[in-house]
Amino acid sequence: MTVRRVRYYFYLKDVLVLSLTAFGGPQVFLAMVIDIMVNRRRYITEKDLIELNALCQVLPGPTSTQTICAIGFRIGGPLLAYLSLIVWILPATILMIATAFLIEYLQENTPGALNFAKFIQPMAIGYIIFAAQVTIRKMIHTIEAAVLMMIAAFVAFFYNSPFIFPVMLVVGGLVTTHNYNKQPVVEEKSSIKIEWGNFVLWGGVLVTAAVLGHYTRFLPVRLFENFYRNGSLIFGGGQVLVPYLYTEFVEFKNYLSSEEFLTGYAISQSIPGPTFSISSYIGALSMREWGIPGMVVGGLVAAAGIFLPGTFLIFFVVRFWDELKKYRPVRAALEGINAVSCGMLMAAAYLLFEPLENNFFNIMAIIGTYALLQFSRIPSPFIIVLGVIAGIGYQWVVKWIGLGI
Repeated sequence: MTVRRVRYYFYLKDVLVLSLTAFGGPQVFLAMVIDIMVNRRRYITEKDLIELNALCQVLPGPTSTQTICAIGFRIGGPLLAYLSLIVWILPATILMIATAFLIEYLQENTPGALNFAKFIQPMAIGYIIFAAQVTIRKMIHTIEAAVLMMIAAFVAFFYNSPFIFPVMLVVGGLVTTHNYNKQPVVEEKSSIKIEWGNFVLWGGVLVTAAVLGHYTRFLPVRLFENFYRNGSLIFGGGQVLVPYLYTEFVEFKNYLSSEEFLTGYAISQSIPGPTFSISSYIGALSMREWGIPGMVVGGLVAAAGIFLPGTFLIFFVVRFWDELKKYRPVRAALEGINAVSCGMLMAAAYLLFEPLENNFFNIMAIIGTYALLQFSRIPSPFIIVLGVIAGIGYQWVVKWIGLGI
């Protein structure tokens, strides 16, 4: 076995370990990558890893997935990068497709089956509120950014069409480019040499999927285009993805109910791997009328659609990022893009709460979840398990009362 193949094997094995054990969001993920891939294996230096991760954070798409692929690209080129992508997303994709099967089976065979999720549905909103707080604290540092965030939240409240989101992102970036003179000057700028192959691939897939979806009206193709478009526009991670997907698939297209969406989102927070895996759950339920094969196809198509654009873009940008980031208008535009993303996240909390009953149990579930995330060290999966146990217990209590026990 060659040295390269040995290195491929060890790297893919380490990616698989991460995909099965990386609970707790991007901060925990980065710490695990440093431990496994920097300290133990020495695939990359910590400085290079931090820079790659920062680059992935300012690109649209799933940051953790792009980071894994970028490291694989540095080690073994495109082949290892694509293999890394498959190994990283497959476990979470399978789990979320299985979750879609479970939810659909329970609803078909057990009336009121989603009552077990009575508490984890509002708990999902607690997760979003906590994510919004963390994201805002990290990304909003000026009055202008705060104003942009509030305007974006206001627009998303009242004009929650999926087509308004990319427009707001572009406008936000343009608004803050005038602050380029506040960015530190980087000397020794050299000419940027751009290899356009992966960008053409990214744009070509987007246009082809849109055209085919429009003219064929074939649901798997349209789903791929929907998720590919969303994956091309999401700045800020999996939490920012939520308002996009909720608006498009629940409110705009009615492929899922609000209860199904919230249940899936909460469960996605309790499994390891990429948070974008909720897309597989949505894709599977969107094709439930096609039966079991259709749900499998829907889940896989959604996974391909949501993860591929970020992969293409990181391969495109990583080659010239070191030179591009020296230009101050580029760095200034990121402030506006991040501010708009935060505004969308604020709107998501409201939009997801609106369909729920405004009662004591839901309010306490939201507050309790937020408090546990903010003030305790209880791992996220255990919080979801507590919610499921509480929902099952509530069902039994209601049943006993109804029977006069």
